[in-house]
Amino acid sequence: MTNYREILRLSCLGLNKAQIAGACGCSRTTVIKVLNIAAAQGLSYPLPYGMSDKQLADTLFPANAAKPEYKMPDYEYVAHEMQKSGVTLNLLWLEYCEQCRNNKELPYQLTQFKKYYRDYNAKNSATMHLEHKPGEIMQVDWAGDTTHIIDTDTGEPIPV
Repeated sequence: MTNYREILRLSCLGLNKAQIAGACGCSRTTVIKVLNIAAAQGLSYPLPYGMSDKQLADTLFPANAAKPEYKMPDYEYVAHEMQKSGVTLNLLWLEYCEQCRNNKELPYQLTQFKKYYRDYNAKNSATMHLEHKPGEIMQVDWAGDTTHIIDTDTGEPIPV
């Protein structure tokens, strides 16, 4: 754990931030952050009588700092939209981000969006395992727009 008391003491003695970081075994950016927060809170060395290291840490970095509230997407809607042709999770994520920006809410990043969608699907979608010997049957899964083949005799396209 970073020794905030020592950082403030060494700063009071006139050491520069790099020297304080070396003496305390922390990064220079940590020293800068601690000194800036202490200055903003009016803390300097010597500290008030009876202030423990725990109280100092809680004063500098309160534990009850508000965590950001992310808007949870409507995954029922996402799953329904994914059934449509040409719709991707990236498109639905962009739509979700736009809705969040319009409502001044914080959206999840794409990776979290996809993780929660996978979790939703694991709970709500039914799957079936097909038992067969390898090479015995062939199964084809067509995704997206359908195609057609050309009848060589008539030249007419036949949808498949």
